[in-house]
Amino acid sequence: MMEIATKLASKSAEFKNLFLAQFPEQQLKAGNSKNYYQTLTDFDFIFLKIQYPKLGIETLIRDYSLIDNPEILESIEEEEKLYAEQIKTLKLIQRTLQLSAHILNQDPNQLVGQLWGRLQSFIEPEIQKVLTDALQSRNENLQIYPMTASLTTPGGNLLRTLKGHKDSVNAVAISPDSQTAVSASNDNTLKLWDLWTGGEIFTLRGHKDSVNAVAITLDGRTVVSASSDNTLKLWDVETGREIFTLTGHKDSVNKVAITPDGKTAVSVSNSLELWTLKLWDLETGREISTLRGHKDSVNGVAITPDGKTAVSVSSDNTLKLWDLETGRDFSSLRSHLKILKLWDLETGREISTLRGHKDSVNGVVITPDGKTVVSASSDNTLKLWDLETGREISTLRGHKDSVTAIAITSDGKTVVSASSDNTLKLWDLETGRDISTLRGHNNPVTAVAITPDGKTIVSVSNNLKLWDLETKKEISTLKGHNNPVTAVAIAPDGQTVVSASSDNTLKLWTLKLWTLKLWNMETRREIFTLRGHNNSVTAVAITPDGKKAVSVSNNLKLWNLKTGWQISTLRCHRSLINGVAITPDSKSVVSGSADNTLKLWDLETGKEMSTFTGHQDSVNGVAITPDGKSAVSGSADNTLKLWDLQIGKEISTFTGHQDSVNVVAITPDGKSAVSGSADNTLKLWDLETGKEISTFTGHQDSVNGIAITPDGKSVVSGSADNTLKLWDLETGKEISTFTGHKDSVNGIAITPDGKSAISVSSDNTLKLWDLEAERQISTFTGESPIYCCVISPDDLTIVAGEQSGRVHFLCLKGNFLK
Repeated sequence: MMEIATKLASKSAEFKNLFLAQFPEQQLKAGNSKNYYQTLTDFDFIFLKIQYPKLGIETLIRDYSLIDNPEILESIEEEEKLYAEQIKTLKLIQRTLQLSAHILNQDPNQLVGQLWGRLQSFIEPEIQKVLTDALQSRNENLQIYPMTASLTTPGGNLLRTLKGHKDSVNAVAISPDSQTAVSASNDNTLKLWDLWTGGEIFTLRGHKDSVNAVAITLDGRTVVSASSDNTLKLWDVETGREIFTLTGHKDSVNKVAITPDGKTAVSVSNSLELWTLKLWDLETGREISTLRGHKDSVNGVAITPDGKTAVSVSSDNTLKLWDLETGRDFSSLRSHLKILKLWDLETGREISTLRGHKDSVNGVVITPDGKTVVSASSDNTLKLWDLETGREISTLRGHKDSVTAIAITSDGKTVVSASSDNTLKLWDLETGRDISTLRGHNNPVTAVAITPDGKTIVSVSNNLKLWDLETKKEISTLKGHNNPVTAVAIAPDGQTVVSASSDNTLKLWTLKLWTLKLWNMETRREIFTLRGHNNSVTAVAITPDGKKAVSVSNNLKLWNLKTGWQISTLRCHRSLINGVAITPDSKSVVSGSADNTLKLWDLETGKEMSTFTGHQDSVNGVAITPDGKSAVSGSADNTLKLWDLQIGKEISTFTGHQDSVNVVAITPDGKSAVSGSADNTLKLWDLETGKEISTFTGHQDSVNGIAITPDGKSVVSGSADNTLKLWDLETGKEISTFTGHKDSVNGIAITPDGKSAISVSSDNTLKLWDLEAERQISTFTGESPIYCCVISPDDLTIVAGEQSGRVHFLCLKGNFLK
């Protein structure tokens, strides 16, 4: 182990740089595929290259991509070519590094945790050797890594996460060559991304408010952005520089479309009693004309393939057809009570108003031949219109709620509609018949797109789904975003999808999968499903005997702590479970729920033993006294309650907090309790008298997590102000503040020796802290906000629960191999 590092230690900086940068490529080009393979399956090389200045994760990923280069492959002799299993191993490592690139770019020291979290279920010998060598590495910063493959594994649809925006991403567009994406965000910027490397090329700054929409010209050279600062901007893709600012709108610009020749843009702005479209000359940056006529918000605009006509759709229940040369509205076509408008792009005139919808028109598409318009409405219908005559052809009925979006296949024969009834429908445009209904989403479907080959549908709801247009079946569900998906784009090559989200990220997905299988390393049996919760994991606990763990969401799951495998599931409360605690004898568990109750369960039989009622709002936290006879609960009704677990009755109520009580903990002597509240304070209570002893003030936001040191002298709190604080329980004074999290701290645990604390946060991380030295030791990054954590009595295992439903079983370095 560390042979490469030892050999490089005596070499010059120039030699090290050349070796790490060029050795794999040189070996493969020279026909030494064996050396190439051995180098890229050597943890030592992987670690050194990621850590080395001016190289990093992206240059390493490119090393693995060399096996896809036709020129290099053709030059290799037949006997030197890699076997299929070797290529699979290299692809597994490459895809793992791609999945973790946004994390390792920020913190290369998380390499071991990321490899173990994604690769340990694969049985390939070189994969297992990489993982073993990773544990034996001499990097003192590597402290935490998963026992189970609890992170997204390679081989699925997700390729990369594009991270950099500081607020919600509202829109995304992909260049015609499928190499670049442009994103628009509430942080007032656009970002240009390299879809191959996942790297940020430029940040386009200049807007003074949220950027709402973006479009790219067909030659891929120019980007047009629309903003809440009432302007549009033109940007040079090659230099990242602003070309023009287009001013004229009186309010936020919400949408933009570009004519096929790239010379003209149509923008949409909505303000009270002023709903307009504007035409712009992209060569001069001048306004050509203003298109007025709608009487409510304009929700979308589409341009015919010949670039002469525009169609706008509005909440005034109409469509309008516009002559883009004159900008005038020529005639009205009555059918919908709500309107579309058709515009002539050369003249800028409105050609006609299409009436017939009985509610807001939400979306519009034009057939590839430019002859037909399809509109989608909140009246639950779609309508087909003849663009030449402006007449309604047919009405497509079938949805049971608002039709939110539509897309059309490249052959113009099929339309796919998305609806608030949680379904998609396929329609035959010739007959107007409903071909099929695609069910699977549990929430309204807000957007839909079709690949250029017409074979695959991408739909957006609380997640993304892929559908086979031929078989009408779901292919897969794309999970990964932590907040709603705001936009989706399919690359022109039909192989890649980019999604944008209010979680401030974009994600890059592949539509081409290669088959991989996950295996349980103990039983050597294939894993068909990765177990976890379907909703956020809100609390976790470990039995005092250290053998089992409990996690809660809308149900309760029992886990084998040694293997990380699920034992059983208890479906108990009627609402989300927020808190859980286990009795000292490890036989029973108490759960607190949003249904305002606590329940006592037998862990062996899974049977409910009793229900505790009395709180007037959600029960957020629960703790059990060391003798196992009593429990303390904290509630959104601003109170704590003390319960007798043996008789199932309330003993007393503690009042004093001015807002929801989020968390409770009991001192080791069982005499006192500490509570954390949304009123930004902690309080210390005497359990015998029920009186408040002291109040701890200092946090600037809600206190979400607390843990008491084993000696009972100190308490650590975690807050929505992104900090942890260490307090002296006797004096009530703050000892120190720990900063490092970038979002709310949701949970706290303290190691049995009392020297270290573990915190989990909505920034997706778990951090280990040295309480004496007041410093951060290590970080593990999950896939979504982490809400809760606990550490085993033997100091070996951390259990943490995510918003995604994942339960992580993490090891502390130095203990894993015992």
